[in-house]
Amino acid sequence: MTPPEKYTLGHHSSVLKAHTWRTIANSAQYLSPRLAPGVSLLDVGCGPGTITVEFADRLAPGRVVGMDSAPEVIEIAARFERPNLEFLVGDVYALPFDDDVFDIAHAHQILQHVADPVAALREMRRVVKPGGIVAARDVDYGGIIWFPPISGLDDWRDVYKRVHRSNGGEPDAGRRLKAWAMQAGFENVATSASIWNFSDATDREWWGSMWEERALQSAFAGDALDQGVATQQQLEAISRAWREWANSEAGWLGMPHGEIIATA
Repeated sequence: MTPPEKYTLGHHSSVLKAHTWRTIANSAQYLSPRLAPGVSLLDVGCGPGTITVEFADRLAPGRVVGMDSAPEVIEIAARFERPNLEFLVGDVYALPFDDDVFDIAHAHQILQHVADPVAALREMRRVVKPGGIVAARDVDYGGIIWFPPISGLDDWRDVYKRVHRSNGGEPDAGRRLKAWAMQAGFENVATSASIWNFSDATDREWWGSMWEERALQSAFAGDALDQGVATQQQLEAISRAWREWANSEAGWLGMPHGEIIATA
């Protein structure tokens, strides 16, 4: 039986806003050379489907399935309609497919949130054809850097990491992807890294305003209070820190990601 886990950010509107920004170009470029017409792909933890629908367009007529554990998110994703695309609710530990079905199983920002990422990778491997690949990309919160120095953002990272781990996940997942894949039995694991960067006024306002809101209204905020990790006053200070960063013309933030392509 897998350990208990909980999605740290929940599905508040500020969280879904970030998810709908994701594309192949900014979140799956490392996988792009493997995407060819006719290839089949399972997108585990697809969220609102913005990357998934691009996969469907790129791989057509290949079958693309987007899967997420949250029914309300799948309802949003289902607005995308393509002849080769389907969405369903499912569990990464018990994928509803036979062995050897897909050419690619893909997971973006998922393994950081599961309590047993090795088991998840093994299950993704099960549904991939021999010679197929399991691809994953996850952020590493320990590597996030920003300017100018704002103490409230140091507090934000500390609180976030504590809440994330209390919920059964690993916020520094990016650096662990290769090791997890090896533990899952993969012998051929190609690694890479890439970074999200937010610096110009539009990007600072977009990212900073999301966390300004998340710090007070998302599942993260509720868990931080319920678990005694932060007080309401501390969360309010974190929210203000994000506003300060967004308003700074010198503001810069980098979020590093680990990436793996593991051959089945």
